[in-house]
Amino acid sequence: MSSVSESPSPSSPACSRATAPASAGSGDPPDTAPQATARPPSLMATRHFRLALCVAPLLLAAGWALANRPVMHEGVRRLLGADPWWLLAGAGFTCLNCVAAACVRQGALPDRLPPGLLLASQFAAGAANHVLPGGLGAHAVTLRFLRSRGVPAARATASIGLYSLAKSSAKTVVLLVFLAASPAWRRLGELVPDGRLLVPVAAVAGGAVAVAGVLLTVVRPLRRPVSGLLHSALADAREVHTRPSRVVALWGGAVAMPLAQGTTLACAGAALGLGLSWGHVLLAYLAAGTAVGAVPAPGGLAVDAALVWTLIAFGSAPAPATATVIGYRVLSDWVPLLPGTLTLSALIRAKVI
Repeated sequence: MSSVSESPSPSSPACSRATAPASAGSGDPPDTAPQATARPPSLMATRHFRLALCVAPLLLAAGWALANRPVMHEGVRRLLGADPWWLLAGAGFTCLNCVAAACVRQGALPDRLPPGLLLASQFAAGAANHVLPGGLGAHAVTLRFLRSRGVPAARATASIGLYSLAKSSAKTVVLLVFLAASPAWRRLGELVPDGRLLVPVAAVAGGAVAVAGVLLTVVRPLRRPVSGLLHSALADAREVHTRPSRVVALWGGAVAMPLAQGTTLACAGAALGLGLSWGHVLLAYLAAGTAVGAVPAPGGLAVDAALVWTLIAFGSAPAPATATVIGYRVLSDWVPLLPGTLTLSALIRAKVI
C-alpha cells in the first residue's frame, strides 16, 4: 500500500512532465524533428553552390572570348590560310605539354596519384590560368585536386613549390644550352634593356626580399607556418630524389615542357610562313619567356609582346611574327579553352576538385 500511495497520480506535476514528451512525440520524436527539417536546406545549398562552380568556368570562358573578339577574329582570319598539317602537329605538341606537366606534378610528390585524373586536372588547370595571373589558376586547381586525393595541405603546397622550382630551373638550363649551341644569341643583345632600367628593377626585387625577410623575422605567427612549409618541402624533396622514377618524372617533364611549348610555336611559324629555323624559334621562345615570364599577366600577354619583338630581332617580318604568336596562342590556349573548362566543370561536379 505504501508503494502504491507513493506513486504519482496522473494529475500530479511529475506525471505531467513524464508524459509530456511522450504525447508530444506521438507523431515525430522531438530530437529528430529539427534535424529532419534542417537537412534539406543544407543539401539544397550545397547543390546550388556546386552548380555555380560548374557553370562559372563556362561563363568565364565566354566572357573572355567576348572581351577578346578583335584578337580572336584576326587569329582565325590568318589561320584559315595556314598549313593545316603544321597546325595539327602544333596541337599534338600542346597535348604533350599537358602530359609533361602531369609528369612534373607526379614527380614533385611522393604519393602516387591516379594518372588519368592527374592528366585531366592539368588539362583543366590550363583553362584556369586565363582567370588568375602568374600560373595561380593552375596551382589552385592542382591544390584542390591534391587535397581531394588525401594529400595534406602542407605537402600539397610544398609539391607546388617544387614543381615551380623544377620548371624554372629546367627552363633556364635549356636556355643556356641553346645559347651555347647557337650563334644567334648575339641578336638578343638588342633586346636587353640598358642600365637605367635594370637599376630600379633590381632595387624593387631587393626591397621585396628584404621586406619578406623582416616579416619572417619579426612576425612570429608568420614564421611558424613558413618554417613548417619549408621543412615539409625539404623533406619531400629529399624523398622524391631517392626514387629514380620520381626524379625522371620531375626533371624529365620539366625539360620537356619548354621544348614542347617552343615546338608548338615553331609549328605555328611553319604553318604561317615565319621563315625562321626551329632552333631560332625555340631560342626566341626561351629568351622571351625567361625575360618576362614572371610578369603577372593572365594568358601570357607580356610574353606574347616579348615573343613578337624577339622573333623580329631574329630576322622575321613584323606581320608573320605577329601572326605566328597569334597562331601559337590559338593552339596552346584558345583551342583547349572550351574543352578545358568543360573538363574543369566535370571534375568539380564529380567532386575530384
